[in-house]
Order: sequence, then structure tokens, then C-alpha cells
Amino acid sequence: MLVVIESGGKQYLVSAGDIIKIEKIKGEKGASVFFEKVLLKANNANVEIGEPYLKNGKVEAEVLCQGKGDKKIVFRYQSKTRYRKKKGHRQLFTEVKIIKTE
Repeated sequence: MLVVIESGGKQYLVSAGDIIKIEKIKGEKGASVFFEKVLLKANNANVEIGEPYLKNGKVEAEVLCQGKGDKKIVFRYQSKTRYRKKKGHRQLFTEVKIIKTE
């Protein structure tokens, strides 16, 4: 069964057993989390589409780890004025394993 969930303003296409990285959510390693913003469920020929969310949709996942992504460099430059600014950013993420889709 394929399910589209929403988390952190982004949409993810998942099924049972998938491991995904999402925007940081609360939860310790090994904790269960539930995604109730389910947009679509597809099971072979049967497709349910929410408006915007399905009322009976729920996805259970397990938190594998919390972490930071790779460093992204933000460099601002203006020619002929000696203006340069450099800073880095590391986005926080949560890695989860999808256990059950309903």
C-alpha cells in the first residue's frame, strides 16, 4: 500500500518498511510517532484521495535517529564594494522507519 503523508510542509510517498529523513520532530530514539495528515492511500486499483486529508488515515513510524544534515554554504557577494559574507547552515532532521500504514 502506498501512502502520501505530509510532515514539515513537505509531502512524502511511503509504504511499510521505508526509511525516510524528515524535518525534525519531537521523539527519542525508538519512540513511536503517528502521522495523521494522510493525503492519499493507494492499494492496487483502490485509490482514496483526501480533501485535503483523509479522515481515517494514519501512519505509524519509529524514530531511528535525530541528526544534522550536511553543511550548506551561504555566500553573499557584491562586486566592487568589498562586500562578502560567508556563513554555513546545517538543517536538523529526524530519520524514521515506517512500520504500519492504515
